[in-house]
Amino acid sequence: MTDIFSTDKRSDIMSKIRSKNTKPEIKLRKALFARGFRYRTNVKQLPGTPDIVLRKYRTVIFVNGCFWHHHANCKIATTPKTNTEFWQNKIKRNRQRDLENYWKLGEMGWEIIVVWECELNHAHAEESVADKIAERLHKKLQPQPYSLPEESEIGIAAEGNTEYGK
Repeated sequence: MTDIFSTDKRSDIMSKIRSKNTKPEIKLRKALFARGFRYRTNVKQLPGTPDIVLRKYRTVIFVNGCFWHHHANCKIATTPKTNTEFWQNKIKRNRQRDLENYWKLGEMGWEIIVVWECELNHAHAEESVADKIAERLHKKLQPQPYSLPEESEIGIAAEGNTEYGK
C-alpha cells in the first residue's frame, strides 16, 4: 500500500512531530506538579535527556511514545507498511539507545521510570499514573527503622584487651 501523502507532505508532517513537550508529557508533568513535586525537564547533562528529572528523589521519568519506542503489545506500536526496513532499523536503534541510557543512569545511581504514551491516553489516566509515581517516590523518602546491633557486633577499635588500674 502506498502512502496517501506526497513525499514532501509526509516530510512536512514528520518534521512537526516533537520530541519535547509532547501532550502526554505535559499531562503527566501537570499531574505531578499538582501533587507537590518539583522537577526539571529535558536535562541534557544526563544520558538520554530524561523528560522529567526529580533530583530530590534521584529519579528520572521518560514518557515514551509507543510508536517511536515500539511498546510491546500496544496497538499504537505498528510498523509502517512503506519503507518497512528503514522503520524497523530506526525503532531498533531507538530501543537499543534507550537501554544504553537506562544502564548509564542506573550506574549513576538514578532510578528510572518509563511511562508509555498509551498509559496517558484515557481520560484522567495521568492522575492514576501520577498517584502511582507519587507513592513510589514517597516510599523512597520514608525513614527506615533503625535497630541497634548486637553487643557482640559492637567493637572498640582504639582499645585492645588492656586492664585498667594496674
